[in-house]
Amino acid sequence: MRDTRGMAEVHQADVERAADLQRAADVERAGAGQPDAGWADRVRRLAAERGAVILAHNYQRPEIQEVADHVGDSLALARLAAASSAPVIVLCGVYFMAETAKILAPDRTVLIPDARAGCSLADSITVEQLVGWKAEHPGAAVVAYVNTSAEVKAEADVCCTSANAAEIVSALPASREVLFLPDQFLGAHVRRVTGRENLHVWAGECHVHAGISPQALRDAAAANPEAELFVHPECGCSTSALWQAGTGDLPAERTRVLSTGGMLAAARSTRAPAVLVATEIGMLHQLRKANPAVRWEPVNPHASCHYMKMITAEALERSLRDGTTEVNVAPEIAARARHAVEAMIATGPAPVAASAR
Repeated sequence: MRDTRGMAEVHQADVERAADLQRAADVERAGAGQPDAGWADRVRRLAAERGAVILAHNYQRPEIQEVADHVGDSLALARLAAASSAPVIVLCGVYFMAETAKILAPDRTVLIPDARAGCSLADSITVEQLVGWKAEHPGAAVVAYVNTSAEVKAEADVCCTSANAAEIVSALPASREVLFLPDQFLGAHVRRVTGRENLHVWAGECHVHAGISPQALRDAAAANPEAELFVHPECGCSTSALWQAGTGDLPAERTRVLSTGGMLAAARSTRAPAVLVATEIGMLHQLRKANPAVRWEPVNPHASCHYMKMITAEALERSLRDGTTEVNVAPEIAARARHAVEAMIATGPAPVAASAR
């Protein structure tokens, strides 16, 4: 059974979120043009002058990925932020990623090119809701997906990413209840992998991944019988994908549920002529670079995160030129969150990140 706490709040936020997404879409369209020929050189010069390292998430626009020093998933970016000696970290991603970098590197200046780049999944649980949930399950271990605010992380025992969530949950005492938040699809995946019955899952979701439906996956697989399927565990189709693979509705030997870092590692070794990818479409840029011999196709070509795409070429250049926008986390919140985040980066697979330069 899945906990449904949080679902009412998720639905109540739909109207507000739709307005936010429309505003974000307007920003995306306004910055959708390709940067001029000298843009990358200016960005690199400004970064050198500021002593900045540029970290970009796999879902960023291609031009942002290409100019970044490193590109990776949330786990890789967190590890890179913690290990970096650069005095300035420019995080090209969404706001919780920049907060995570600041938690891990409190003595460094952390910039995000557009502070409005939020996350619908992170917004699906507040610290007040988490405190109330913990009160209903005294003694439970709280496992917070990295897609959460700094305040929520401060209430967690350990954070995780899609790359190491199952491993982190498996390491907890089997008799201890676990509160997993906020992604219901990743939580269902972790429960299935670990076989854990005492895992309670918050009913949050990423609006982009939730929009990749089981029907879209079935249709794409039927139209491309030679293709492998790479499915992100945040997707609304991830649970049904493995169930359908078990029943034979999808090819079991070619259906894989992977983090974005896992997708990149698998891309380098696949021998399939084509791969259907169920995640945000920005991931296709790195996959195509990793193995250009493969035909990479999105399951849903409209699965674009408007928040991720708010980091435009213009915004990055302005951030480096003007030092905007600096991200700060209250010291007492950062101190409480740091243990949970450091446990996350110490667990799981070796980082899979690309150096763009």
